[in-house]
Amino acid sequence: MLSIIIPTLNEEKYLPLLLESIKRQDFNENYEIIVADAGSKDKTVEIAKSYNCKVVKGGLPAKGRNQGAKVASGDLFLFLDADVKLPNNFLKNSLEEFKEKKLNVASFCLIPQTNNIFLKNIFNLFYNWPIIISQKFLAHGAMGILAEREIFNKVGGFNENVKLAEDHYFVRQGAKIGKFRIINSTKIYIPLRRFKKDGYLKTGIKYLLCGIYMLFLGPAKSDIFQYKFDHYLPRTNFANKTAGAFQEKQTKTRG
Repeated sequence: MLSIIIPTLNEEKYLPLLLESIKRQDFNENYEIIVADAGSKDKTVEIAKSYNCKVVKGGLPAKGRNQGAKVASGDLFLFLDADVKLPNNFLKNSLEEFKEKKLNVASFCLIPQTNNIFLKNIFNLFYNWPIIISQKFLAHGAMGILAEREIFNKVGGFNENVKLAEDHYFVRQGAKIGKFRIINSTKIYIPLRRFKKDGYLKTGIKYLLCGIYMLFLGPAKSDIFQYKFDHYLPRTNFANKTAGAFQEKQTKTRG
């Protein structure tokens, strides 16, 4: 059985797109979807339940994935970020290649959701080609990771003390005790919202520096890269109302 584990925080805009792409899969094996939510104030949990997902309490991505794994029934885990989309036959092709190559842990190339050919080529040049070239000696994994339960348990899950690139660190630990490869038969579609919010160059340099840091000094367990989660989303109505109520209360108190 396959357990699909998705950490979330205020993902009402993107989660339905991912769940719909899963629903459309031509996949006959049993699977479950587990959403580990970090306290969303929007309709994320409501949406997850409407798709018959199992919902558990999560946290930051590493903790969310670990919490999801605790209640998972499958012997194979597929960890997905909440804002990605899957192409048709993703599950079928991934599992067939995973089993055919006798892998224990794997990840995927990432395709930006944009019509800008230049950005797609840049992403291939600086992410997809390097992770393919280095897959036999330096594992990379982001946005989507496929791993056996046994490998997950032996590694100890995702390290919740790592502030950035905990997913890369996880697959590298897994590659030490099992076989890792990049899946070639399919890819994952990703949004560019963080790049748009923080700047393409700034974000790219931050990822590059984090990779160098991890290679020579180990995983980043301090907030040296100042990497924030959920900051690219507009404030929800709930947050606005809460802030407004707080300000009103403060005004009355001062009066």
